[in-house]
Amino acid sequence: MTLDIFFDRYLLTVHGIVVALGLIVYVGVARALPQRRDPPAAIAWVVALALLPYVALPLYLMFGSRKLRMRDAPVLARPPVQGDADDPESSLWSRRLGQAMGLAPAAPYAELRIHADGAEAKAAALELIRGARVSLDVCSFILARDPLGEEIAAALRERAESGIQVRLLIDGIGAWLGGRIDFEPLRRSGVAVVMFVPPFRSILRGRANLRNHRKMVIADRERLWCGGRNFAAEYFEADAALRGTGSIRSRTWHDLTFDLRGPIAAQARDHFDQDWAYATRVPLPPRADRGIAPDLGTDRARAPGDGPLAQLVPSGPEQVDDTVQVLLVSGCFMARRGILIVTPYFIPDATLLMALTIAARRGVAVDIVMPSRSNHVLADIARYRPLRDLAAAGARIWFAPHMLHAKAVVIDDEVALAGSANLDARSLFLNYELMVAFYEPVDVRRFAHWIAAEKAAATPVHLRQPGLVRDLAEGLVLWLAFQL
Repeated sequence: MTLDIFFDRYLLTVHGIVVALGLIVYVGVARALPQRRDPPAAIAWVVALALLPYVALPLYLMFGSRKLRMRDAPVLARPPVQGDADDPESSLWSRRLGQAMGLAPAAPYAELRIHADGAEAKAAALELIRGARVSLDVCSFILARDPLGEEIAAALRERAESGIQVRLLIDGIGAWLGGRIDFEPLRRSGVAVVMFVPPFRSILRGRANLRNHRKMVIADRERLWCGGRNFAAEYFEADAALRGTGSIRSRTWHDLTFDLRGPIAAQARDHFDQDWAYATRVPLPPRADRGIAPDLGTDRARAPGDGPLAQLVPSGPEQVDDTVQVLLVSGCFMARRGILIVTPYFIPDATLLMALTIAARRGVAVDIVMPSRSNHVLADIARYRPLRDLAAAGARIWFAPHMLHAKAVVIDDEVALAGSANLDARSLFLNYELMVAFYEPVDVRRFAHWIAAEKAAATPVHLRQPGLVRDLAEGLVLWLAFQL
């Protein structure tokens, strides 16, 4: 038998079988699990499985999963959200939508502090850590091996050595990005340290592409520190050792964090417990065994003395719905006056881009504030195509001269969403993220003023149509770099 005949009869047959197997696996998983992929991502996987099945099939098995929950768990009946539906300033639509997606009900909060800069944010975080009396839970994508990270680690060790229950949850990839900090001194001091989905231990589980991007410090189930800052120097005060190097990390980034007190902190602790249980593979005990009363649903019209209301909006693989994306799309259609956005990266899915474009076309003032140059080159390349579509519809684009890492959206002075989610596909559809929806008009305006101050320092951008090479480059980046 000649080599040509052998190749024709056997190798092509084997190749065809592998291609067919890859496509069958993809179709089977897509039908069995509610992955709900964006069409370009689905096309990219199909093309890759057809052309490079030997590479694409293992990658799909390792990275292809997007959702962990297959269907809604039984939920106790909750009373409908009450309020004045005819009030033109009402944020009722957001609270009703959150209830429909199974989110925890809006809860009262007090003593909201929106941090003006990194120094104030660091002082607030250390205040919460040092003020904890019973328990302290810290979740961050990065705890860096730098002066800021060492200061936070020292504060955690001191609390654990004083007898406080301290838990630290760090993302498995973020632990590497932060410079591979040594966690053993923390563990010896009594801090329970867990890495969320370590990359080399999670490949066979198909979870290696799922990252925990949430940032929060919870003290005694009573106080919450939250937002976009990782525990690394550039998010607070740039590392002096890097100054003059030209690195984007040599300058302090502008970011948005806040802290507050109230029942919403207890809800954040519940989400931390769920992430901790998933990372450790130890099931959570019943709520009663943890000293937590069953959540029967308390979202209602605010009574005198209750205080302002806010709602946790977790997003990620453990949520059946893409909660942040759904709220943003709905907000675009509900907006009547303005949508104010600050984000470091802007690569929205087709649905969110369409909703923002329609809002701009019907006269809603859409303003997007972002850095002129971020820390991700591919994100900077990919953002121009959706930004041009929005600019053509009447939206205004603003580029800040500094690295701007804040993530917040204000809709009509009715709802302010602030937290860890970027407006890109990874944050909206893959990462574990945490946003907080604020409904108190005074506090919503405070977030709007924070973004407006960044906009005042930014420059309006007038985007031009790209040449052929630039347009092809943008399309390739959008297709290839943001699909996993």
